[in-house]
Amino acid sequence: MARIEHYYDPDAPPANSIVVAATAFVLDDHDRVLLIQRTDNGLWAIPGGGQDVGEYISETAVRETREETGIDVEITGIVGLYTNPNHVMAYTNGEVRQQFSICLRAKPVGGELRPSDESSIVRWVHQDELDGLDIHPSVRLRIDHGYARSPEPYIG
Repeated sequence: MARIEHYYDPDAPPANSIVVAATAFVLDDHDRVLLIQRTDNGLWAIPGGGQDVGEYISETAVRETREETGIDVEITGIVGLYTNPNHVMAYTNGEVRQQFSICLRAKPVGGELRPSDESSIVRWVHQDELDGLDIHPSVRLRIDHGYARSPEPYIG
């Protein structure tokens, strides 16, 4: 199902749903972040997706990371809560979803990098390489907050 992201777009359609999602800010021992290049829009992102019924939000982040990257992770904390009503995704089925995402901090514990149906490229990226990648501003915010290592989670 195709989608169009609207970010601070005055012409965006009004939201008609909210779906809880989780993303994972995963750092390896070399302080590199785990990124995917998305197959749906070509942008670079941290792994993540919607929470399934019967699943803890931490399980969502672990599952999505494994599905999209091949890497097994352990959740170690929370980066922040992202609920910006000016960020909506319009889907071809008429759903217009307001962002609601919890970004969790994680560390790799196994697996091997591999792409998936949702990720054409999976790689570890040094912080100084981020400016050279096409990353949506909302995802870059999570990455920047993850690297900031604030003792308190971002709430916004």
